[in-house]
Order: sequence, then C-alpha cells, then structure tokens
Amino acid sequence: MENLRFTIYDLRSLLRAARKSYIVNRKWLTLAALLFLCLNAFSEARFPPPDFSETNHQLPVTTTPAARAEWLQYLDVGVLCACLGVALWLIYRKRSRRGLFWLSLFSLAYFGFWRRGCVCAIGAPQNVVYALFNPDYSVPLTVLAFCFAPLVVALFAGRAFCAGVCPQGALQDLVLVKPVKVAPWLEHALGVVPFLFLGFGLSFAATGTGFAFCRYDPLVPIFRFSGSFFIMSFAAVVLLTGMFVGRAYCRFLCPYGALLRLASLVSKWRVRVTPDYCTQCRLCENSCPFGVIREPSVAPLPPTTLGMDRRRLGWLLVLLPVMVASGVWLGARFSPAAARWNPTVALAERYVSQQKTPANYGVMTPETLGLQRVEANPEAVLSAAADVQRRFHVAMMLFGGWAGLVFGVKLIALSVRQGRTDWEPDRGACFACARCFRACPNERVRVGLMPASELPPPPAPAATTANV
Repeated sequence: MENLRFTIYDLRSLLRAARKSYIVNRKWLTLAALLFLCLNAFSEARFPPPDFSETNHQLPVTTTPAARAEWLQYLDVGVLCACLGVALWLIYRKRSRRGLFWLSLFSLAYFGFWRRGCVCAIGAPQNVVYALFNPDYSVPLTVLAFCFAPLVVALFAGRAFCAGVCPQGALQDLVLVKPVKVAPWLEHALGVVPFLFLGFGLSFAATGTGFAFCRYDPLVPIFRFSGSFFIMSFAAVVLLTGMFVGRAYCRFLCPYGALLRLASLVSKWRVRVTPDYCTQCRLCENSCPFGVIREPSVAPLPPTTLGMDRRRLGWLLVLLPVMVASGVWLGARFSPAAARWNPTVALAERYVSQQKTPANYGVMTPETLGLQRVEANPEAVLSAAADVQRRFHVAMMLFGGWAGLVFGVKLIALSVRQGRTDWEPDRGACFACARCFRACPNERVRVGLMPASELPPPPAPAATTANV
C-alpha cells in the first residue's frame, strides 16, 4: 500500500509537469485574441457609418456575391467526413490526445478561418427546420451532410465531432490556461440552457424570423474578423471565461452540442479511460477539465433512502405531463409578444398604429421608408403578418412544451442513481478529447511509459447500488 501511494504521487507530479508544457503559448495567444476583439468592438462604436438620410447622395446598388462553387461545397463535405473518420481512429484505436490536438488545429484553420465558420454543423439544423415549414426553400445536400454526419457518428461512437472536428471547440481549447471545476449545482443548472436555446432557435427558424444560432454565436465573428459591438464583446467574455472554464460555450450554450449529447446517450461505443481495469486512483478525474468523469457508486443505500428516492421519482413522473402542458400554455400566451421579433409582424403593427394618426413623414429613415412601401399594398403585408403570427402561435406552443419536457427530464435524471464500479466518463457529456487516457496507470503501462510492476492489483469486486 505504501508503494501504491508513492506511485500515485509520482504520477500526479508528472501530470502537473505535463500540463505546464504547452505546444503553443496559450497565455499570450489568449491576450492577443482579447485585445483584437476589444479594438474591433470599440473601433466600430467610435466610427459609425455615415448617415446620408438628409442628403441627395445615391447609395450604390447592393450586389450579391457569387455562390461558392459546387465542387468546393462537396470538398467541404469530404473534409468533414475524413476528419470524423480520423477522429474516431485517434480516439478508439490510437487513443492519442496529441493526434486529436493536431486534428483540431487543422479543423480550426479549415472550417474556422478559411471557411469562416460557414457552413457549420451548429447552424445547419436551422436550415433543415426552415425547409420543413417553408416549401419554397430546399436544403442543399451539403447542409444536410453537415447537419446529420456528426449526429450519425454520435449515435454509434459518441461525440467525435467535438473531440477534434469542431472549430469552436478547438478555439476554446487553445485559450484554456488553468481550468477550474464548476460547482455541481451550477453545472446542472446551466446544463439545461443549450436545450432551451435549441428549442428557441429552431422555433424562430421555423417561423422564418431568422437563424438565432448564427446570429448569437460568439465565436464565428472571430473567424470572420468582424461583428457588431455586442457580439464581439460577447466573444471577448466567452474567451476570457474559457481561460478558466473548459469549453464554456460548448457546455452551457451550444445547441448542436445538446443534440450530440442526446445522440451519445444511446451510442454503441463509448470512451473508456482505462484499457484494462480501473485502479481507483482518481487521476482521470483530475485530468478532465470539463468535469465529466463520474465516480463509482458502490455503497449500498439504506432502505429508507431508497424508499424516499422512489417516491420522489414517482411524483416527478406524474408531474412531467403537467410541466409539459404548462409550458404549452405559457408558450401560447407569449406568442404575440414573440411574434413581434419578426420584421414583417413588426412592420404590420407599426403600419396599423400609424393609421390612427395622420402620416407625417419627416426625415427618411428605414422605418418610414418601410411604412411608405406598405401603403402601396397593405393587404399583402397584413396577410403575411397574420400568417407569421399563426406560425408563431404553434412554434411557441411547441417551444413551451419542449422547455417543460427539458426541466422535467432533468429533475428525473437527478433523481435516478446509476450504479458504477469504475471511474468513467459520462456517456453524453464526454467530449472524447482523450485527455484522461494518459492519466490512467494502465494506459501508461500500455504505451511503455511505466513498468507493469508498479501497477496496483485490481480492486476487489463490490456490490453496486441498484438503480432507483
């Protein structure tokens, strides 16, 4: 037992030394990125575009850039599928964190800065939902591939897309300097935000209001070196938080990450820390910056505790339909206010309110120009606004029901005790980043970094706690 204690201590010292040797200097990289974001945001605020509303200056005609060549779009799909295949090989065959690091750098350069974050898997579900509710729009095959290829991989082998293919995740990994552990209660509370954002964004896409995932993505403007003051400030906050909280955007906001999390729950293959048996050393828990390593639950619970847990679970199962129905009712009540986010509805309501007073157009602004155009054919605008309001009524009811389902299922999941005998990653939350592999003594023996004689013996089998 004394030899085991010194072995674990030596491994921890090695791990601390390994954390301090980075391939790139992340501290200066993060400071440079934050400085760029601040300069970009403040320069936009200090130098606004000129106002030509009071002059006779004629603005040039806006031209639409040519679409990306079709063969280049299919090249993007080919690169995506190749990167997913390489990520799976590195995770399950090579078990190489270094390989995933270089793959993520390539993905950051290609999908991030060269392709400027578009088309991306995060925003692709909006195109699919918009096409389902708008028959005049057809989804390109390349967008379908970006939407479903990572999901299909997640259904069978977990979140390989997050491991080394997503440029947003790669950028956050680069700025991670000193990760801190998030409190469990805060982790669970913020964990429902991506699912709510998922429902919110898909609802707005279905009504044709806009693509919220793309509009409020804080990392895509970094790839494009442009953005509004608000979004660039948001990006600076995300990067600053990412220095201490591993992948804060991926864990607490990314809507596509919520879809991948659901798909990974039923995956056939999953990431395992140890290639052999668990030594219960907890080194993998210390090496994970995302807090997804779950501890074993081998202590039997007393019958009184089991009885209370089962009663609480029963009440939550009964309340789940009530929560969904309440969400549907609240969504219907708030649908008129949410519909005003649509520009057609906002313009129609402004036109109706304008009819109550004589039209007195002063300085030409975009609002007054819009009202003048409505007067040419008000029936068409009012009819389109009424159609959007009907869509919003249905969409907000679905969003409210989805929100009630998310909260209900989360409470049920917290009430269920899962039996584990080893320290292992959470199947849905694990990013498959391979950081925990080299922390395991069995893995270090496998790759020749430690003699097998220093391994502790397998732990004695213990009875696991039954699921509630």
